[in-house]
Amino acid sequence: MPGALDGLLVVSVEQAVAAPYCSARLADAGARVIKIERPDGDFARGYDDLVHGECSYFVWLNRGKESVALDLAKPADKALFAAMIARADVFVQNLKPGALAKLGFAIDRLRRQHPRLICCSISGFGETGPLAARKSYDMLIQAESGLASITGTSEPSRVGVSVVDIAAGMNAYEAILEALVARQRNGAGASLSISMFDAMADWMTVPLLQQEAGAPPRRIGLAHTSISPYGAFRSRDGVTILISIQNDREWRLLAEKVLGDAALAANPNFATNVERVKRRGETDGRVAKAFAMLDAAELEQKLAAADIAFARVNTPADLSHHPHLRRITVGTPSGPVSYPAPPRHDADTRRYGPVPAIGEHTERVRAEFPPLRGAE
Repeated sequence: MPGALDGLLVVSVEQAVAAPYCSARLADAGARVIKIERPDGDFARGYDDLVHGECSYFVWLNRGKESVALDLAKPADKALFAAMIARADVFVQNLKPGALAKLGFAIDRLRRQHPRLICCSISGFGETGPLAARKSYDMLIQAESGLASITGTSEPSRVGVSVVDIAAGMNAYEAILEALVARQRNGAGASLSISMFDAMADWMTVPLLQQEAGAPPRRIGLAHTSISPYGAFRSRDGVTILISIQNDREWRLLAEKVLGDAALAANPNFATNVERVKRRGETDGRVAKAFAMLDAAELEQKLAAADIAFARVNTPADLSHHPHLRRITVGTPSGPVSYPAPPRHDADTRRYGPVPAIGEHTERVRAEFPPLRGAE
């Protein structure tokens, strides 16, 4: 079956994570994605060499794309780029602020020349505001947005994956899909600006509201600032198990069926989440003591029987052979790679093409897109 975006042409001047994440999702859905790289390649190709000599980031984020290596300071390459844009449905870019305009391809100019074109720019702080011109990356926005201040235990910490880039890429993908739907109705393209800072500020809404209400969140590791018990506890055989008690009914079930303490379930000092949070140390202590008396297998059986949400605190090694992990296999210049499948979609309409070598498609695309009349 054809993909939802079959027939659409996406041209992306992209690097690192955010824009490639967005365009990879467009490619998965059937769009033709032409990735414009520098002659020496997207610098994310060099983050590591752990996948048959390829970069783990790059093979994750660039499946199903064509790679065209261009030097946009050269007239001939500018002309090829302009010819591709003239036929594109979507243009994505995440160069540093102002770089595209200096090359002669300002977004407002592209929109005037190509009224149906959907342009999506991803940057640290968007197109306006006091920090709009600032160059930025994932961890910098984690710090600037306050996310790092509530992550970790004793010291501010980076989230272990590139959550800012991924959030911005997701926002860009959904904005482009909305713009494509709108274009079907009115025939007009759009100019979209995605701010990495805005993406993470949106995710920080609850901590911000808590701060402004006079209850600033604290770094508490795998515990929860607003809920108790909600955290990690060790079994007798040393397995760390995380539980999440979302309401007072679940607390009573935990106390009676897992902790084996009916009196605790009826104790008014622990009857509500507000009271349990006030006594977090004692609440967690009682849970920890009971968990430490059971091996993980028996403990998990009790939790499942009581319908309590729980999880093992796994490592990437555990994920590698997790029974619920779905995988896809994609080709790369160095051989096939298996890694986690994207969130499930209609399997008949998703396709996962190979990861391109630097400039693999340059000559073919150059022949396909002759310069526009009047171009240098």
